[in-house]
Amino acid sequence: MSANAPYSRLMSPLSIGSLKLKNRIILAPMGDNMAETDGSCTERIQAYYEARAAGGAGLLIMGVVSVAFPAGTAEPFQSGLSDDRFIPGMAAIARRVHAAGGKIAVQLQHAGKTAIRDLVDGRELWVPSLPTPKQSDMMATLTPEERAGFISNQIRSAPKIRVMDKADIAQMVEWFAAAAWRAKQAGFDGVELHCAHTYIIAGFLSAHSNHRDDEYGGPLENRARLMVEVIRAVKARCGADYPVWVRLDGEEIDFEGGITPNDAVAAARLAEAAGADAIHVSAYASAHRSINFTRAPLVHAQGGLLPLAERVKQAVSVPVIGVGRVEAEEADAVIGRGAIDAIAMGRKLLADPELPNKLAQGRASEVRPCIYCYTCVSQIFVNQSVKCAANPSCGRESEEAQGPADAQRHVVVVGGGPAGMEASRTAALRGHRVTLVEKSARLGGTLFFASLAYPENGRLLDYLAAEMRRLPIDVKLSTEATPALLKELAPDLVLVASGARRDGAAIEGADQNHVFSGDELRALLTGDGAEDVARKKLSLAQRALMKAGNLSGVTGSGAALQKLSHVWMPLGETVAIVGGGLVGLELAEFLVARKRKVTVIEESSSLGRELSIVRRWHVLGELGKHQVTLLRDTRVRLIDGKTLVCEGADGETRVRADSVVLASGARGDDSVARSLESAGFRVALIGDAAGLGYIEGALAAGRRAGLAA
Repeated sequence: MSANAPYSRLMSPLSIGSLKLKNRIILAPMGDNMAETDGSCTERIQAYYEARAAGGAGLLIMGVVSVAFPAGTAEPFQSGLSDDRFIPGMAAIARRVHAAGGKIAVQLQHAGKTAIRDLVDGRELWVPSLPTPKQSDMMATLTPEERAGFISNQIRSAPKIRVMDKADIAQMVEWFAAAAWRAKQAGFDGVELHCAHTYIIAGFLSAHSNHRDDEYGGPLENRARLMVEVIRAVKARCGADYPVWVRLDGEEIDFEGGITPNDAVAAARLAEAAGADAIHVSAYASAHRSINFTRAPLVHAQGGLLPLAERVKQAVSVPVIGVGRVEAEEADAVIGRGAIDAIAMGRKLLADPELPNKLAQGRASEVRPCIYCYTCVSQIFVNQSVKCAANPSCGRESEEAQGPADAQRHVVVVGGGPAGMEASRTAALRGHRVTLVEKSARLGGTLFFASLAYPENGRLLDYLAAEMRRLPIDVKLSTEATPALLKELAPDLVLVASGARRDGAAIEGADQNHVFSGDELRALLTGDGAEDVARKKLSLAQRALMKAGNLSGVTGSGAALQKLSHVWMPLGETVAIVGGGLVGLELAEFLVARKRKVTVIEESSSLGRELSIVRRWHVLGELGKHQVTLLRDTRVRLIDGKTLVCEGADGETRVRADSVVLASGARGDDSVARSLESAGFRVALIGDAAGLGYIEGALAAGRRAGLAA
């Protein structure tokens, strides 16, 4: 790649010790929960890593592999390397990665005080010092179903705590060294030692959790002694030239006495002196507040952890790996200026394993984006394997080998939302002739409106719309899918992705002009049918403002609508949202950013049920910061002018609001499918038309339909 080509720095070679990498994109180590219950690695996890090697990443790091399996594990389906019986499955992963042109390392881990499986199974919890119990608000945000599956909720007896003595420390060092030797025997190209995220080595490094008064406690040099001994033992066992590096916390956020950036720099220097070939800088935030999980390690702020890596880079001479929601453009820039040496991407390479190849080949517009919905990591909390809302194939690589269709068919897709576009894309890639019919003037359906409330969704919409242009798909906008049209098109199969209806709720007073159904607000903000709604709901002055702001005239640009919505919206200063699901909470986020005072009213006891757990933590935390009133177990009985009369467990509540948005009552709309079926066409119903599944469900349904066509 030319030095002046886009991403030339990111795609340039790098050496980590004796390990030569073709580029500087690294698959970040993530818990995947894809091993078997006995810790072995079979076809599913092997195919998962093979796909990411074929995608062109310079290095894959296989996350959280247990050095003492089953002891020290935090997940129920965690991989092990504590015995020779694990070598065959691990060797199969290494062989398949190498055959696909990749390199792979294993991240060795003992979870220490967060070894939840030890607590569940009644084993002793190994710790440097007695931990201080802390309250957390995490469980309060979970649905009853999630609570039942939450790992910590399975603990049935009082924890057994083992404060490690010198013999235990020696055993820990041996576990790491022996596991590293097995990794080398299995053909892995290097090992990363997990010294972060409150796991055992981080537990010793942190003054928050290490209160020892022996040579493993006190000053940082003592607290780092276990890390140094493990590095040296691994090098001694595997050979001085075998690549070994550490993952460190650049900071422990919201921990009293936790690891500071200065501690991280000092620990990195000690690791380098002990023989570490690189430093991988992450961070961790205290779990006593659920929103903290999106401060670190799964940072929500773009590039939020990079400053910590840059500090370490200034202090060591070995390569430094950064991580934490870094876009390819930013990664290329920070590597170019020498601030870091490589970037670890987790969520992005779940969403599109082919990202490195696409960047190298000048196909950046074809990268399927991560939408930062946290579906992937949320799975781990409820004992499920990793998946990706934006990429339905993630974790299903062994089941969904996409090949050409046995015969070309004409597939007509009705509806240009996410389900329809994914079905069209998949069917076209299999060689079918595809016609996509969309009644509005633009693609996106409810995804366009969702991208206003949560801008990250807009990147997914842009990607899908670009795929409709790139592939041989005949897109017919502003076109009604009538039986007459379908007769003219003569399809072999019709896939109907007509979406959902969001009618007004059956609440007395809901017909007033300041009360908007979800579909009415969507029309006004996106321009689809805005004039009809404006005549019905808006005053002459409001209509004039709408036209002056040209809100309905920028229907093709989500970014433009985002900006204009800060200037004008058809909602007053105080807004009540009836419905506290995904739509209601994301709308509340949107309105708070536009200086509205918001109250969310939800009939059930659970808010944001359809949001992934970690995304829900983030949204509820942000709404709490902005003093949004959240009413659970509350039903709106009457909208009496600007007053909502509500009934809850404590009796009647009155909420004052200039505007009301009904964000509940969505249901699948199968009317188009029924009309086409009655006309004799072979029809399959997909996406929200078949039942509400939101973005994740729509894309998964679209892909299944495209593969089955």
